[in-house]
Amino acid sequence: MDLWLNSITRRAAVRSFSAFLAASPLLRAQQDPFRPHPRVPGLDELEDAFGFEDVAHAKLPRAAFDYTAYGTESEFTLRRNREAFAWVSLVPRSSTVALSEVKTSLELFGTQLSSPILISPTAAQIAIHPDGEAAMHQGATKAANTPMIVSNVASLPLAKIAEAATGPLWFQLYPKREAEANRSAMEDAINAGCKAIVVTVDQQASVFERALHDRNLGATGGPPRRSTRAAPGNPYRVEEMRIWYHWGLFDQIRKATKAPLIIKGVLTAEDANMAIERGADGIYVSNHGGRALDYSPSTLEVLPEIVDAVRRRVPVLFDSGIRRGEDILKALALGANAVCLGRVPRWGLGAYGAPGVQRVLEILRREFAAAMAATGRPTLASIDRGLVRTDFA
Repeated sequence: MDLWLNSITRRAAVRSFSAFLAASPLLRAQQDPFRPHPRVPGLDELEDAFGFEDVAHAKLPRAAFDYTAYGTESEFTLRRNREAFAWVSLVPRSSTVALSEVKTSLELFGTQLSSPILISPTAAQIAIHPDGEAAMHQGATKAANTPMIVSNVASLPLAKIAEAATGPLWFQLYPKREAEANRSAMEDAINAGCKAIVVTVDQQASVFERALHDRNLGATGGPPRRSTRAAPGNPYRVEEMRIWYHWGLFDQIRKATKAPLIIKGVLTAEDANMAIERGADGIYVSNHGGRALDYSPSTLEVLPEIVDAVRRRVPVLFDSGIRRGEDILKALALGANAVCLGRVPRWGLGAYGAPGVQRVLEILRREFAAAMAATGRPTLASIDRGLVRTDFA
């Protein structure tokens, strides 16, 4: 009798079985453990750059998305680039200006810009959209003729990118050891219509741990990383990449072209001065979006000292970490003449192709103009350090 009274009831049995099913790994296997599954918004519904990142994540294979997302090693610098913008506060004037009074145009190296925004050079765009860099150029052109800096390792030929749209193009060069290879690449770029050459001197010996985690997914989202087991020519078995760069190399490149030369990857006042003394026409403050050397400073932290060293002798460009129009305003307040966007337009491309690039650039231009109006700065010339308060750690 006691055994019958203490036995499990039908209702209790159903409850136990339901709990088992809810906790079953078979059920969990049908769920995405990384992100939830809300409705994917339409292009016209997106109101900030972050929404494009979410849509790109939903659409792209993980390896392709991660190629855009990752930074080097622990990704400390990647995170610091973004966090640094939280250490700069905007201090508006007591009176605002009407948006109709805001003027954002400027001229840079003979290129007329409707706003101080360019597209950074990034590789392997065909991995995130079938039309690759051609679609990026189309979207940038439709977004008020935004200049695009074409990567030296673009996934499409430069001529095909150039013929896809009419907007301004610049060319980014990864220098080679052979002088003729550098001269030929720059000459081809100028012949294709590029108006300036951006010489990248960072991105030297990176290890992308997130890419290593993706190595069993069966597809890569960008150029494959070489294995350190390949026994490079040093006793440390470290991939050398571009550690051999030196100032003599830039002297060689400077002599090979009359086009404006901008040095990309500057993080110190000393290097900025050295570049100008050797004939650089512009300084590009960048740590390759956190993809060069881990535990380096954020670009926003070093921007003021570089601007002070340059003393307006040449324009200063800036990238890494920008996600909002207010971020652009902060960078200009700290002395940059223009900013370059890398991941943001790639999110637009991966999410919606050329229309996505156009839309995300228009959103940032709109946010930037609104921030200028709200802080009482009607022109780019009126933006100065009095606009910000910094608390860099």
